[in-house]
Amino acid sequence: MAWSTRELAELAGTTVNAIRHYHRIGLLDEPERSHNGYKQYGTDELVRLLRILRLVDLGVPLAKIADVGAGGVTTTTILKEQSAELKSRIVRLQRARADIAAILRYDAPTDAPAGFVAVAARLSESDKSMLHITNRLYDADAMTDLRRMVEFDADSSDAGPAIDTLPADADEETRERLAADLAPILARHLVDYPWLTNPVKHLSQGPRVTQHTFVEALAALYNPAQLDVLARAGNLAGRTTG
Repeated sequence: MAWSTRELAELAGTTVNAIRHYHRIGLLDEPERSHNGYKQYGTDELVRLLRILRLVDLGVPLAKIADVGAGGVTTTTILKEQSAELKSRIVRLQRARADIAAILRYDAPTDAPAGFVAVAARLSESDKSMLHITNRLYDADAMTDLRRMVEFDADSSDAGPAIDTLPADADEETRERLAADLAPILARHLVDYPWLTNPVKHLSQGPRVTQHTFVEALAALYNPAQLDVLARAGNLAGRTTG
């Protein structure tokens, strides 16, 4: 028995357009035609189509299905690759679901940096932007430590909000006061997280790229007075712990 394109599509549970697409990309050979020019599909084409659809159901890209049989590529090889890809995708989806749940639970901004949802509402736009960038520069362990630092800062000091709103032309007295307020917190971090003084082992990018990106980001996201306060506080903290 021979089937028309539409009959084959209905039998296989797909569409005429899908079959035509498989023909165009070489996945499905063109069948013989009847004397009036209509395609006539037989059992071989039906089986081939069902096998293609089975791999499609398993999530195998059409380009990989086309590779089967070429250069020693087997279905087993393709499925192993697909299994690894699905495993990676599941991990990403689970992480995304957990992030979404946290955003909803804390009513946090949707652009909250990953891992910082719980404190996102207390972060300035500059701080959030900096954390997004930092997340690309440091490894997961470092980002976990940074989250703890941010949580500690938010709970233990008002220096952060004061620096966030500091105008670029802030006077000397204000700068000194804020630096003095922030220094003990930075000193505590240097003691609790010694890697801060030599973070090379926690970099996910090269040292030069990290330094350049960090310096450029700081200059773009914070005004001169804020940068001055951060530098002063860092110097004070370094002298305290040194």
